Amino acid sequence: MQFPSSGPSAPSTRAWDEYRVSVSRRIVAANPNGTYTGLVPEPLLAIPVLEIDLNRDGSVRNLRVQRSPSQAEDTVQLAIDAVRRAAPFGDVSHLPQPWRISEVFLFRDDRKFKPRSLD
Repeated sequence: MQFPSSGPSAPSTRAWDEYRVSVSRRIVAANPNGTYTGLVPEPLLAIPVLEIDLNRDGSVRNLRVQRSPSQAEDTVQLAIDAVRRAAPFGDVSHLPQPWRISEVFLFRDDRKFKPRSLD
């Protein structure tokens, strides 16, 4: 497989992008009643952003809130709970450290979300 000549980090960047999408799919699968598919509505209710530190096996080591919405603050906890229900996310030992991803949660008025990685 040939990678674009955007420097030596191109394969690992691509691997992280693929891993992030697989994490998002797992979050959706583990939270079928709290998620939506299809178009993202405008305006959104809330957009919390979480940073997820992973252990080698893909379990969650730490969660940090990178962005908390000023309204519908409860959506932060909904996002945290969704991540915890979906973990572990699979081995990350083949990926470069730090084993960390960020995910943006796009919440509609009914408090169902779609991970930005899947939009």
